[in-house]
Amino acid sequence: MNKVINKKLSRRSFLKGAALLSSMAAVPVSFVSQQAYAATKASKAAMQYVDHPNGTKNCVSCIQYIPGKTAKADGTCKVVEGAVKPQGYCIAFAPKV
Repeated sequence: MNKVINKKLSRRSFLKGAALLSSMAAVPVSFVSQQAYAATKASKAAMQYVDHPNGTKNCVSCIQYIPGKTAKADGTCKVVEGAVKPQGYCIAFAPKV
């Protein structure tokens, strides 16, 4: 037993252990950050979302808009939670370049 206690820790063993610990710590962080990202979408009320365009500004021409299965189907938004209409509008509008 005295042999085990006095055994020196090699640099290789130390680096392997450190790499293992750091990789174990990264997994929960990435999982939590995905959940946090999903929870950061704003409500339609907070973004003053409406189902009609504001002049020429609408969801289809916004960079935040993610289209639905068809051109007329509701899509989603990177900022506003829930389904949004292609011709909708909100204050988070950012034109596609």
